[in-house]
Amino acid sequence: MPSLALNKKAFFNYEILETFEAGLILSGAEVKSAKLGQVSLRGAYVSLRQRDKLSRFYLVGAHFSPYKFAGQQANEPVRDRQLLLKKSELSYLIGKSKEKGLTLVPTKLYTKNGLVKLEFALARGKKLYDKRESIKKRDIDRDVKRTLKIKNV
Repeated sequence: MPSLALNKKAFFNYEILETFEAGLILSGAEVKSAKLGQVSLRGAYVSLRQRDKLSRFYLVGAHFSPYKFAGQQANEPVRDRQLLLKKSELSYLIGKSKEKGLTLVPTKLYTKNGLVKLEFALARGKKLYDKRESIKKRDIDRDVKRTLKIKNV
């Protein structure tokens, strides 16, 4: 499962509660662009749209750079892309997304059996003191690894 794009800020800004996997409806040029790693998930989110009785989730704000060999077929880099989910996941996520304080954040774009998949997470936003705590923990871990490395040499 080679990773095509990561959203590192999602792990810093949000507390990840659950992760899900979904397929994406993409054009051929977008798939080729994604497999070249020309995708950015920075600032992207997953949104629920209800029309009549149909409910669908969309990836909003993801940037797929235009594939340079596509010619006239080049699509817009930033457009809403529909996610493909099972009915059971869809109904579960509809309920969870309506809860206060929870959001759906894309974390990783990868390939699986030749298909482009999106991993997104049900997350809750971190407060400022939580972010400071994670920075402090990361610094302490870095110092511990550095001292262990010096002692082993």
